[in-house]
Amino acid sequence: MKTEDLIAALGADNDRQRRPPERGFAVALLASVVVAGTLLMTTMGLRPDIMAVLGTLRFPFKFVVTITLAVTAALVFSRALFPVASRRPHPMLLLVAPAILLLGVVAELFAIPPDAWAMSAQGKNAFLCLTVVPALGVVPLGLMLWSLRQGATTRPVLGGFCAGILAGGIAATFYAANCTDDSPLFVATWYPLAIGLLGLAGAALGPRIARW
Repeated sequence: MKTEDLIAALGADNDRQRRPPERGFAVALLASVVVAGTLLMTTMGLRPDIMAVLGTLRFPFKFVVTITLAVTAALVFSRALFPVASRRPHPMLLLVAPAILLLGVVAELFAIPPDAWAMSAQGKNAFLCLTVVPALGVVPLGLMLWSLRQGATTRPVLGGFCAGILAGGIAATFYAANCTDDSPLFVATWYPLAIGLLGLAGAALGPRIARW
């Protein structure tokens, strides 16, 4: 075999083995949604009055916040998979969901009397939120870190953090379907803490897992 033919054969074999980072991310994202949804439905299930509260403002608003967070985190994370300048992540996108939540909090402060603010923020399911969201997000976080390893990130801390926030956004979206605390004050108090735990875990694990 000529040298040129050998090089071509090795190059073709390498192309067959190379897994595009986008494909790995898509697989991880789909699997994360399936796993988190299955865990919720097989353990806690949906809240009993879900059909009734669908017509309210507070209950759907929770999903606006969590889904927006998941989508923006996915965008930043997908760009963090690549080292090239044209794919630099835009971390400011992660502020969109908090901004929406802030608007909801302001509206809630005008909608309810001041003496009800503390009770609404405390809610009835704070401990449940702080435990269930990270529990639902553990597997998605692992899947996202796996997909981060398939890329060539030069920002493993940011990539790991976004992996955790994305996992938290997915987990919080499913948990919101069970949670009976719908006040934006509750969401602004406890959901960020629960999601932030996954974000910190991802930031800590990212440099180790995505090491070249």
